[in-house]
Amino acid sequence: MKSAVSSLVRSNNSLISRTLLYHSSKPISQSPFFLSNIPKNLFNQRYQKLQFSPNSTSIMASLSKSEQAREPPALPLPSPPLTKIGLCQLSVTPDKERNIKHARKAIEEAAQKGAQLVLLPEIWNSPYSNDSFPVYAEDINAGGDASPSTAMLSEVASRLKITIVGGSIPERCGDKLYNTCCVFGTDGKLKAKHRKIHLFDIDIPGKITFMESKTLTAGETPTVVDTDVGRIGIGICYDIRFTELAMIYAARGAHLICYPGAFNMTTGPLHWELSQRARAMDNQLYVATCSPARDPGAGYVAWGHSTLVGPFGEVLASTEHEEDIIIAEIDYSILEQRRASLPFTKQRRGDLYKLVDIQRLNSH
Repeated sequence: MKSAVSSLVRSNNSLISRTLLYHSSKPISQSPFFLSNIPKNLFNQRYQKLQFSPNSTSIMASLSKSEQAREPPALPLPSPPLTKIGLCQLSVTPDKERNIKHARKAIEEAAQKGAQLVLLPEIWNSPYSNDSFPVYAEDINAGGDASPSTAMLSEVASRLKITIVGGSIPERCGDKLYNTCCVFGTDGKLKAKHRKIHLFDIDIPGKITFMESKTLTAGETPTVVDTDVGRIGIGICYDIRFTELAMIYAARGAHLICYPGAFNMTTGPLHWELSQRARAMDNQLYVATCSPARDPGAGYVAWGHSTLVGPFGEVLASTEHEEDIIIAEIDYSILEQRRASLPFTKQRRGDLYKLVDIQRLNSH
């Protein structure tokens, strides 16, 4: 395996940096060296007596192996077409039937405005509370009347020929409850189901205390799904705080990470936009979020500000805190341009650190 190695050579108090060699797997002392672009007389004067020993680690810098910084190796980025995304920031009430009808209408409006991909908020069919989760939970696996929320999403996706990242709803599976996001393709079929991996258990004295783990069970699986509008990673709200999950999605070739989320009035102003921009910039991909609209009279008050962020960490579109539907363009060709400008993927130090995707590793 041949590779170019840059080294620093010191002789007679002179320091010259050059691309020195193409080497094989043989020890350095047995490998041919080619000093490029050095005039013969300069070589004779300064390097004639230079000797290389097998243990001259100070002469050769250790080779950075960016491809080893991801295990298994990162997947190539697919090339989907230009697409338009619709972010539907919805008001949520205690009336589940109304919430479903309201979400249907919003999806239809977004599609009418040109959206090929529609994102809904976290917990859009139910009030956000531990008391409500068991009451509003649906059996997604059973479908039909057992899950009217996902039945609606399936029907609308099929009828309008769009992809829907269906925010999240409380899911009942056996004796467990989950905070679950369903992705439906243009044929109306369920393409992926993501259960919130990191539960929202926080206690900020004098501000907010919430413990999702009182009623909900954490999911066990990162979710990346190929759709007609790109390869999409899914996270739910608190999942956005864990950069490792986003790094895994990037390594799996995701173009976009969708985070339905409901940050609150304490963490929202501080961390909501910051987290989105950080995940997008660090991983050089798009990030889309969708929040419920703010209801000051609710038990849990959402921050709002649903947003689309580009791969340079730039905010491309955002709502305020009230109900709104925004349509924005996603140009996936920009990803390669950004990655060429800032070639992070080629500069990682696999000899110093490594991200291990346990799920992919175990599946090999």
